[in-house]
Amino acid sequence: MKHLFLPVAAALVIAACDHTYAEIEPEGPGIVNGIDLDPLFAPPTVAEVQAIRADWASRDTGVYDYNLVLAEQRRFNSTDMRVEIVSHRVGGTTHYGGIVVPEGSARGSMPVLLYLHGGDGGVSLDGEVAFVLQFFGALQDDWVVVVPSFRDEPLRYNGQSWRSDGPASPWNYDVDDAMALLSVAIETVPEIDPSRVASVGFSRGGAVAMLMSARDRRVDRVVEFFGPTDFFGPFVQDVAIETMQGMPRDLPGVDFMNENYLIPLANGEVSAASLRPQLVMRSAVLFVDQIAPLQAHHGDADTVVPVSQADLLIRAMDSAGKRPPDFEGFLYDNGEHNPITLPFAFDRTAEFLRPLVN
Repeated sequence: MKHLFLPVAAALVIAACDHTYAEIEPEGPGIVNGIDLDPLFAPPTVAEVQAIRADWASRDTGVYDYNLVLAEQRRFNSTDMRVEIVSHRVGGTTHYGGIVVPEGSARGSMPVLLYLHGGDGGVSLDGEVAFVLQFFGALQDDWVVVVPSFRDEPLRYNGQSWRSDGPASPWNYDVDDAMALLSVAIETVPEIDPSRVASVGFSRGGAVAMLMSARDRRVDRVVEFFGPTDFFGPFVQDVAIETMQGMPRDLPGVDFMNENYLIPLANGEVSAASLRPQLVMRSAVLFVDQIAPLQAHHGDADTVVPVSQADLLIRAMDSAGKRPPDFEGFLYDNGEHNPITLPFAFDRTAEFLRPLVN
């Protein structure tokens, strides 16, 4: 089981930061073990992108079969919170999510912060989420925090666990789960101001945050940490080549892509053309025109999601004419797949999100 965070000390690790990025010129991978991968990774067409937009528009992420599973008061860091565990139905599956509300908040007074986790091991409200929120400083208690678990993964809180229905669907129905849980929160939590919504995502969740913003106009601001951005780029091409050679990488999400798409392709069970929509729908760079103001963080020593994915995002944003304040990209010297190794990233995050709080 893979998790987002490496063990960290209490102190924040400080390192140098570099704002430059490399030019990326991906080349086709060619024929690997008798399988021609060039048709799979050929540049996506306008028609392919429009087909994904149409598919997204057809999905229903409303509120269905809502159930309040647990509600209790709990002190998070320095603030008394109301913690709710909820279940609801989305796409024919039961999904669990957590909602954390500052006690004493007035009706309609609180912005929403969607927390979108990385890895494939689920998420802990009083572990990972509480830990990350403390780095938001003065803003940590100024949100209703909404936390989806994603399909086939557990939501953990106070020694208990609730597992959402499967099958897993990284970067695809993950987004539906998050959108539907946001709908639940807005409908059932009176303290929420639905006109102020931000999302923060890490790794897998970083891509989910960007893709959700491309689909859901309720999201006003997005912060993503080291998420994959382009499934047609060199990173996924390398993953495909290794899989064709019988050496698949053992990484969250990549496991899913290997097992469901790349290994069947290697075995001749599916065609490259049939898999292309799976790459399009997961590539945020193809939908940058629809993404809300975005801040991105990535380290150049990341061995999980290489910094080339951030380079491709920066290039796509530049081509779309998106610059501050609509887009900010930060690359970090020696930064790893861990936000604690990206100096001042949380300070930048807090400043970027502050307009939704004030």
